[in-house]
Amino acid sequence: MTADQLVLFVAALSAAILSPGPGVIAVSQGAFALGRRRALPYALGLALGASVWCLFALLGMTVVFRALPWTYVALKIAGGAYLVWIAWMMWRHAADPLPDPAESPRGMGFGSGMMLNLSNPKPALFYSAVLLSIFPVALTVADKLTIYATAATVEVAFYVALASLMALPWLRAGYYAAKFWIDRAAGLAIGLLGLSLILRH
Repeated sequence: MTADQLVLFVAALSAAILSPGPGVIAVSQGAFALGRRRALPYALGLALGASVWCLFALLGMTVVFRALPWTYVALKIAGGAYLVWIAWMMWRHAADPLPDPAESPRGMGFGSGMMLNLSNPKPALFYSAVLLSIFPVALTVADKLTIYATAATVEVAFYVALASLMALPWLRAGYYAAKFWIDRAAGLAIGLLGLSLILRH
């Protein structure tokens, strides 16, 4: 494994996580509503949840998906159902008053963040494809640890930066003025992502 391969891996991963997905939508909405301090644990959970798929890919989980395709289908359906549930909760509570950032966790804990990104198995296939195309087939334990540490660092940096940016006062003021429609739009987007996971299997 070379430094050039790691740089290419970081570039591919950065491009992938910049595309809006359920984690990006959820942490943005949470930072708008509750501020940076309350959104950061959720952001860290999202980051580590995403990086777990890299670990699974390194340990050969996609070999299981290829050998037993039904396991991937089952995971997609379960993950899609979880995203639809998250979307329904966002839609249902869009008209609720804003929670008190000092008191209400509103599902923004570390564990909730991990669950959201673990509900989408697509990163497992992404990581497998990228790992196979960039790195040599024979990786040492040290190589795998380096790759995982790199993936986790990129994921954490992205989600923490996103939570911090979306909690800026002028952005939060805009959210307060249009909370109902922003929450409904976020719920709809996550719901559509969940339905696409369920229907495209």
